[in-house]
Amino acid sequence: MPVVNLNRKTFEKIVGRKLSQEKLAERMAMLGTDVNEINEKEIIVEVFPDRPDLLSEQGFARAFATFIQAEKGLKKYHVKKSSYKLIVDQSVEEVRPFTVCCVVKNLKLDDEKIREIIQIQEKLHVTYGRNRKKAAIGIYPLEKIKWPITYLAKKPSDIFFKPLGSKFPMNAKDILLKNPAGIKYKYLLDNYRRYPVFIDSENRILSMPPIINSEETGRIDEKTKEVFIEVSGFDFDVLSICLNIVATALSDMKGDIYQVDVKYGNKFTSTPNFSEKTMNIDLNYVNKILGLSLIEKDMKKYLEMMGYGYNNKKVLIPCYRSDIIHQIDLAKDIAIAYGYENFKEEIPKIDTIGYEDRFENFKEKIAGILIGFGLMETNSYNLIGKQEQLEKMKIDSEVVEISNSNEEFNTLRHWMIPSLLKVLSNNKHNEYPQKIFEIGNCYGIGKSETNVDEFSELGIMISHNKADFTEAKQILDSLLGLFGFEYSVEESDHKSFIAGRCAKIIVNGKEIAFLGEINPEIIVNFNLEMPASGLELNLTELFKLVE
Repeated sequence: MPVVNLNRKTFEKIVGRKLSQEKLAERMAMLGTDVNEINEKEIIVEVFPDRPDLLSEQGFARAFATFIQAEKGLKKYHVKKSSYKLIVDQSVEEVRPFTVCCVVKNLKLDDEKIREIIQIQEKLHVTYGRNRKKAAIGIYPLEKIKWPITYLAKKPSDIFFKPLGSKFPMNAKDILLKNPAGIKYKYLLDNYRRYPVFIDSENRILSMPPIINSEETGRIDEKTKEVFIEVSGFDFDVLSICLNIVATALSDMKGDIYQVDVKYGNKFTSTPNFSEKTMNIDLNYVNKILGLSLIEKDMKKYLEMMGYGYNNKKVLIPCYRSDIIHQIDLAKDIAIAYGYENFKEEIPKIDTIGYEDRFENFKEKIAGILIGFGLMETNSYNLIGKQEQLEKMKIDSEVVEISNSNEEFNTLRHWMIPSLLKVLSNNKHNEYPQKIFEIGNCYGIGKSETNVDEFSELGIMISHNKADFTEAKQILDSLLGLFGFEYSVEESDHKSFIAGRCAKIIVNGKEIAFLGEINPEIIVNFNLEMPASGLELNLTELFKLVE
């Protein structure tokens, strides 16, 4: 967890109340943070990654003030209109497509406030920004910038400026090879032909995100009264919350926040947006989850202690909270405000006997049988690249995609065979025959609360110079025979398998499996050197037939 050094004087001034060192430590711990040290000058705390809004004196003090009821409920922030404009060029779509911005005026900076701003920026980079990949923040002295600003991508050879802390101008390639920040974050731009830059109307480079600012236009100091802030990355909503965290902290430093009109093509979007999100909350649900008997008045009080607003069964969520996705998250915060120390230990009023889950036992039996057949069990990730799951398998299907992830892990796997082919591809150096299996979770688009259905699949892959349909079917015959299942085989047309060498398996009128010889094109796509045959069996459906 990130460790934050808070200036105690600044913190207590914002809270508006002084507590003894013992009480301060006790209340901070109950808020859900680990207190490392409190002394006359500093408060050193560890903040959980799901609360990036606490990574500054201003953010932590804001949450703490409502928690100890020195303040009440949702704090309102205001943003002023302006004529500032930023143009997003189409060239950044392939490298870092989004940015959100604001201007802050009337700042009174000193060494301490500059330290606080730098700490917010760097802590957000490491945590919420995933080491600048997900979000990168740039802060610039406004007086050195000529508007409008353009965000575009240029060839590395066309990018030439003096990076922050350097005495001499450098081109983009040299920055990545010689500048400390460039060396550290070089991997974020390595695979791109063009690099993103912010430039002003006089064609001066402000920065090359997510690497480094310009020395000439990107350094703030005690003379700085007005700043321009931008956040760049891959998801507009993620960037908006990140900007809100920074902007509200600077607002608490008594800065005035001004919107910037960001132009995407023919569309203008004004950022930041401090509007609250709303979420319905069910009191019965909260009481059931927490084992309490709260009335609506109590729930409202506890929500306000955690910085929320509440009106007519709707919760108003602050613009800087990134962790509230479901009302279970609200229930957690209500529990914190109620006080974990106030929950009473109770012995359940019913007797229960523990036993192993029948489905888990069923899967263990299948794994044991397959190991007895001479197969080796593997264990791979539930995440897989969309290209490997669909394009390399020559199929087109709807899968659950993951936002803000790299190409290697951007979908939840829908079936097991692509994962097993990856295992074979990574083990070509080992001797053949290779016979492997895996039992694991797979996912599909569904009608559940999360719109994602989860089910358990068995995948089997056989690879050697004579691997064929018959060998895979023999394993299936033996496996289903041991459970007493009778099944029928119907020829199937599946592009991942050789035509005429693929079949679907029907048990009690329901299709529960398919098997066949892997298409040679798929073999090439996964860089395999031997033929392969495979089997995919839906264990969730098979278990229903066992019960």
